[in-house]
Formats: sequence, C-alpha cells, structure tokens
Amino acid sequence: MSKFKKKRGAATPEISTASLPDIIFMLLFFFMVVTVMRESELKIKVSVPQATELEKLERKSLVSYLYVGKPTAKYQAVYGSAPRLQLGNQLSIIDDIPTFMEAERDDREEEDRGLITASLRVDRNITMGLVSDVKTELRKSGQLRINYSSTARSSKLEN
Repeated sequence: MSKFKKKRGAATPEISTASLPDIIFMLLFFFMVVTVMRESELKIKVSVPQATELEKLERKSLVSYLYVGKPTAKYQAVYGSAPRLQLGNQLSIIDDIPTFMEAERDDREEEDRGLITASLRVDRNITMGLVSDVKTELRKSGQLRINYSSTARSSKLEN
C-alpha cells in the first residue's frame, strides 16, 4: 500500500491585481454614461408653497414639470420681471402647452401615455389667474392628470 504525503510549506498562490484598474475604469465609464443629469435649467425662481396633506408620486418618469414664476435675476434683463411659464428648458407662453404636452406623450411608451401627470411647480407669490389659465390650457390639450408640487409643512403652528 502506498503512503500519501502532505506537502508542507506549500501556500496558496496570491490573487493577481493587475486587472483591478481596468475594472475600476470600466465601472467609472459605465456610471458616467448611465447617469442622467438635470434635464432642464431653471430660469424661473420657484418657491413652492407648504402643505399638510401630501402624496408622493409613484413613477417620476411619467411626470412632466411646468414651472410658473418670475424669471431669475440672470434672465430678467431679457424676459422682464413679470411671471412667466417655463416648459422644459425654455420660457414659453401658455399657447405652447399643447405642443409641449404632445412632445412629452411622444417621448413615452404607448401604454404609459395615459398615465402622464402634469406637475405644476408654482411660486407661492403668483396670482391664481395665471395658474387657472395654465390649467385650462392643459385641459384643452387632453391632459387631465394635474398635480401641484409643494413641500411638507412643519407640524408646529406658524403665526
């Protein structure tokens, strides 16, 4: 009968780290490509009102934002200081809403088109007349899901 001998002093080989920089750069490039930057630059100063009864939106990918407020100091020389409407990345007029909403519908999958929500981010100092005009134009364009953006009110009573 033969005798099995154990090898003494034999250690496991070390793991090669030569490909580690390649893996790190691949991950870096992956995240650079996949990351979505802010879609639009705010040209309007919006300070949304506070509310107590808030609901979180389920699918933010199905939300189209409409901003209503006064232009920031950077854009007041060009657009004036009167309240304006921002659709996407440009200041617009109320008559541009149907075109904007149609473009938003075309960007979505067909089964998601009826689920798009128009979220109004309105400055708290804007009169309701402009907001009412925006809502009327949204209804005319077939957009019936409308949401008002706001921040949570603190539980303390404010004077």
